[in-house]
Amino acid sequence: MIETLIAHEDGASAHRGHYVYTSEERSERTGEHLWTERIAETAWGKVRYLVKEDGQPLSAARQAAERQRLAADAADPEGFKKREAAKGEDEQHARALMQLLPRAFLFDPPKVEGDGTRIFYHPNPHFVPANLEERVLHDMDGSVLIDAKADRTREIEGRLPQDVSIGFGFLATIKAGSNFRTTREHADGEDWKTETVHTDFLGKALFLKSFARKQDARRGDYRKIPDGTTVAEAVKLVEE
Repeated sequence: MIETLIAHEDGASAHRGHYVYTSEERSERTGEHLWTERIAETAWGKVRYLVKEDGQPLSAARQAAERQRLAADAADPEGFKKREAAKGEDEQHARALMQLLPRAFLFDPPKVEGDGTRIFYHPNPHFVPANLEERVLHDMDGSVLIDAKADRTREIEGRLPQDVSIGFGFLATIKAGSNFRTTREHADGEDWKTETVHTDFLGKALFLKSFARKQDARRGDYRKIPDGTTVAEAVKLVEE
């Protein structure tokens, strides 16, 4: 079941569409404020337009600064592409864990849950992690909820039952209780889009910056847009 799931996810990701949607996020990126953004996906990254902070519309000056930033992105698409390429993706923990599942974990018998199937996983003691990220993910217990009809991931979550210390704690110490959870919903055709993202990794992570973060996000109001949408066209879409 896990191998079939991954095959379907890989096949769909190669042809996934682009969307414009609304996001509400509280994280280190937002300075722990609640940001409401309109986001448009392009082949080179996400164009983001901040419209509210903590439920309140932006001041005129701040709104003008947002539009100025978007205008700069539209005028310099190559610069936008380089900046986006340097960023980590919100769902990277879920994606990395998904690829590790068949090799790094052992599974409990599947359980029917509503119109899906939940499979709990635990570390495979015979797996040898290839890097620091795999070391942290491999120490997790968690579960995957699979949509029974589409064989797609509806939810994946993981939690560290105990501390993970790397390099005697000098390189990284990820605390017990660190966890993540991603849920998805069907959008259109074979596209499934993220509905919620929760990440809470605690501790020191000198070389694991992508793990030392907190994030809570909810996304919705998905609307499909043409695959060839340019950065300038995406800017217009989020400003509508």
